[in-house]
Amino acid sequence: MKRNNFLVWLFVLLMVFGFNNSIFAKKKVEKQKELAINWVDKNQNLLIEISDKIWEYAETALKEYKSSQLLIETLEKAGFKVEKGVAGMPTAFVATYGKGEPIIGILAEYDALPGLSQKVSTKKEPLVPGAPGHGCGHNLFGTASVGAALAVKYVMEKYNIPGTIKLFGCPAEETVVGKTFMAREGIFDNLSAAIVWHPSTITRVNTGSSLAMNNFKVFFYGHTAHAASDPWNGRSALDAVELMDIGVNFLREHIHPTARIHYVILNGGKAPNVVPDFAEVWYYVRDINRKNVDEIYKRVLNIVKSASLMTETKYKIEFITAVHSLLPNITGSRVMQKNLEKVGAPKFTPEEIDFAKEIQKSCGKEEKGLNQKVEPFKIITDQRGGSTDVAEVSRITPTVQLNVACAPVGIPWHSWAVVASSGHSIGHKGMLVAAKVMALTAIDFLNDKKLIEKMWKEFKEKTKGEKYKSPLPEGLKIKLPEK
Repeated sequence: MKRNNFLVWLFVLLMVFGFNNSIFAKKKVEKQKELAINWVDKNQNLLIEISDKIWEYAETALKEYKSSQLLIETLEKAGFKVEKGVAGMPTAFVATYGKGEPIIGILAEYDALPGLSQKVSTKKEPLVPGAPGHGCGHNLFGTASVGAALAVKYVMEKYNIPGTIKLFGCPAEETVVGKTFMAREGIFDNLSAAIVWHPSTITRVNTGSSLAMNNFKVFFYGHTAHAASDPWNGRSALDAVELMDIGVNFLREHIHPTARIHYVILNGGKAPNVVPDFAEVWYYVRDINRKNVDEIYKRVLNIVKSASLMTETKYKIEFITAVHSLLPNITGSRVMQKNLEKVGAPKFTPEEIDFAKEIQKSCGKEEKGLNQKVEPFKIITDQRGGSTDVAEVSRITPTVQLNVACAPVGIPWHSWAVVASSGHSIGHKGMLVAAKVMALTAIDFLNDKKLIEKMWKEFKEKTKGEKYKSPLPEGLKIKLPEK
């Protein structure tokens, strides 16, 4: 009887001890999170300065030399070890702090879009007509990611937290190239989890997917001739492009309604009275998964061959890039949602709301101002919209993603309106929220091995244990632009 009583009391003591230990661990993590938030608050001027410089640089895909160097110098100054020029791209890098597992990755982007130069103004007003601009807010994106990495490093030092934090400098997202080639080279291998964000008009944890895609160009080569005097001596490359386009447009009737095929003719000849000996067309093929895209692409290639035969021209395919559909991790996303609710959505001043409304007025949109609330957690099941190279990372390791309001509600994306917002305090406030939420999420991942295990369990169930395979054709080399 006494022995039974002893065992009961021992069990009770162990339960109480374990419960107290759990409370102590949670309080410790909360203190770590408060320290990370304070770091971002104290260093907000630094982050805003970096963001504004990248906004001014406005460098397009694979030309982000000054932007990437600024982020590298910031990380190196803070004690990160940086590997530059990874995966054959001069503007790609990996910055590392710490050692051992878990290894938490934070993704950064910093490329601009061509032709979107814009002042911080409520009306369309280019800084330099025709020059690039940050119409997707990647000046905010890269800076917030670096800010999160620096805040986590600071907390890891103060609390002697084991593990590794890696900041991935990912160029050329706008051309869906950077992470795709980095993934093929194994840059993201061995990560325990990855964290990413993107500027938006709303604030939410994004559990949605994206479309898989093939991005390629077709060149047709014929023979010139006088279009009136001796057209029979010509073989029109433009005819080949047009026949290809007609064939693809007829194909649309016989593919899944989830598919998207779009194109633009880049070169159709120089003059109407000369039979074009060269023509160029650029295509995107998208669908909800790689299997569908691969099947459609094969059929499109058959159309290319047929167009070539009908016109007695030759052709060449330039395959640019390809991606999977994004694989969200719901387990990790729920943790990110708690951190987003802790930090809260950006709070904007009346002046900032007026600025936003003026932009909406200029864009012909309803003057709703800015979104200042955190969206409730929702598992998004439909797949629509664009494609992203974040998908490749999500197929290698559990990946969570965040959107934060950095621009007025309802404005067109990839437009001058986003450029203006990205250089304004509206964008700055969203960027600082993103840095905090990512830092807090990384701290949770570093402290909770069981959480990482649960995330990987979900990941393996969704991938059915299949190892990552790059969608890029074997031997494909990245095409770097001229400096």
